[in-house]
Order: sequence, then C-alpha cells, then structure tokens
Amino acid sequence: MQLLILGGTIFLGRHLVEAALTRGHHVTLFNRGRHHPDIFPEVEKLRGDRDGDLTALEGRRWDAVIDTSGYLPRVVRASAELLSSNVDHYTFVSSISVYNDFSQPGITETAPVGALEDPAIEQVTGETYGPLKALCEQAVEDVLPGRVLTIRPGLIVGPHDPTDRFTYWPRRIARGGEVLAPGEPHALTQFIDVRDLAAWIVRLVEAEAAGTYNATGPAAPLTMEQLFHTCRATLNNNAWFEWVGEEFLLDSGVQPWTELPLWIPLGDGKSAGFNTVDCSKAIESGLTFRPLSETILRTYAWDTEVTTNQQPSAESRTTRPTTTLRPEREHELLTAWHHAAGHQGDQYPITPEQ
Repeated sequence: MQLLILGGTIFLGRHLVEAALTRGHHVTLFNRGRHHPDIFPEVEKLRGDRDGDLTALEGRRWDAVIDTSGYLPRVVRASAELLSSNVDHYTFVSSISVYNDFSQPGITETAPVGALEDPAIEQVTGETYGPLKALCEQAVEDVLPGRVLTIRPGLIVGPHDPTDRFTYWPRRIARGGEVLAPGEPHALTQFIDVRDLAAWIVRLVEAEAAGTYNATGPAAPLTMEQLFHTCRATLNNNAWFEWVGEEFLLDSGVQPWTELPLWIPLGDGKSAGFNTVDCSKAIESGLTFRPLSETILRTYAWDTEVTTNQQPSAESRTTRPTTTLRPEREHELLTAWHHAAGHQGDQYPITPEQ
C-alpha cells in the first residue's frame, strides 16, 4: 500500500510506521517536524500544520491514511475533506474516553458517547477530551461515509510512551523494597501494548475494514495484583506490596491515575466500566496480545535506556515530565499507613532511596 500517516513520530505513530514498513508498505509522514524529525530516514516526510497548512497534501494520492493526531473536529474535518478524493480508506485513532457513562461494566461500541454543551469549544481538558474525540469521529464519517475505520484504544503502554501511566510500575517494582499498592488487589485493570495495537491496525487497514472498534486488553481479565506480581517475577523478586486503602489515599490527597497510575477509585460507583471495556469485536477481528511479561520487560528496558541517556534519540527523562509518586512521598504515605494500622512497618523497613 501507499500509506499516509498524520503524525507518525510519537509513540503509537512511530510503532505504526514500523509495523507498516515490516509488512512492506510505502509510508509517507505528514507532520510539523518538531518531534524526532530524523527518525525513519527511509520514509518520505511532508511538512505542514494540520491547523492551517495542508498544502503538502494537495495533489497527492494514497491508498489509505491513518490519523493518529486528531483532537479538534474542525481540524480533523479539514484533513478529511482534503483527502476524501485522494484516499480510499481513512483510519481515525480515537479513545474509549468518548463514552458518556463508565458506571456499568462491559461497555461496547454501541454505548452512548459524550457531548459538549458548546460543540465549538476547542480547549482540550480532562472533561472535553472525550466529547471532542467523539465529534472528530463523526466529522470523518460525515466526509467519508462507509470508508472510515475508528479505533477506540484504552491506555496504550510500551516502549516510547511519553507518559508514566504504566512505566511507573515496572520502574518502581524493579527498585525493590516495600511498594505502595493502591486500593484493592482484585481491582481490574486494562491496557494494550502499543506494538500489538499498531500491528492490528495495519492489518485492518490492509483489509479496508470499516466501523468502530474498542481496543484494549488483555483478552482475559487482569487484576492489579496479577500485574504487580508479574512485574515482580519479571524484574525483581525483592519487592513486596503493601495494599493501602482507597479512602486513606484519597484523604491523604493522592491523585488517582496520575500519582499512582492505573489506580481508579471505585467507591463512588462511577468508574466500574472504565477497566472492563468489551473488546470482543476487536479480538474477533484478529487483535492479539503478547505475554504481559514481555510488555513489562521491554518497557522497563526502554525506560532504563532513556533514563541513563544510552538511547541515541531525542528522548530523555528531562523531556518526559512525570507526576507520579516520588520515593519520599511514597515513604511518608507508607509510614502513615503503618502507623494508622497500629504498627510501624518494622517487618519491612524502608528508606526513601528504595
């Protein structure tokens, strides 16, 4: 195929390029050239700006386009309109955040999506991100009816993740010692390895698949306890877990999801469906998942390379700001938790350096 990728240099985009090249496709990237401009020297690069300068796309034709960088419906519509007569197939990467209600488990692709009181809003926040993505989906479908593949991933993890939303846990558990584990051990969690997601998307594009697919994993339910124990077995057996109650963490001002990634409080009953999204449609279409231990090991190896500046790229820890729990803060919380429970943690003494 002649494949156009809008973006293509950050996380999912770069893995899509790798997957497409592996399968023998010819790839063109369109972006501003601000992030890793020298990556993929064998790939054609077109420079421009989705918000106002699409000139480089004019007069060209591709078999398919994958849009990894669409957040505002106005901007996405402009790209779709320009490309509508120049591509046969359009893939839009959306998000499970489009759904309006996460209080019930087993959300399928037919569940209602969120809406904005003012559809003209263009400020992307935690509250507007999902509804704006839903409007982007609709914009592409309006322009290219029946030719659109919409992918709604959950949390994407793996090498080159610019956030610490998963990487925190392999890094922390590899450090060993007593680990603050949030909430309930049997709480479910969902995420997908970026390499599995990218390879599957490319296969769907090859098949000119259309429609909407939830895309997260794994195939079988995974608990936080299972994740942590797999991290320990993979990286460092000298780590143990202190499960700290949800109410204590919230009362202590700990921010779910950001300070302690993957942790979503369940006490309010509003989030039961966030980590139980139904991905059976994607699995039936060929989505597969590598072993969890492989995702953990490769993510940790990449993170270590970046942290020690051994990776020959523009990535570095200094360019990846983190909001996750600092070691000294974890130590404070564990000390307070042990004290509240009536002991000082003498069984498992820790230091902030651990």
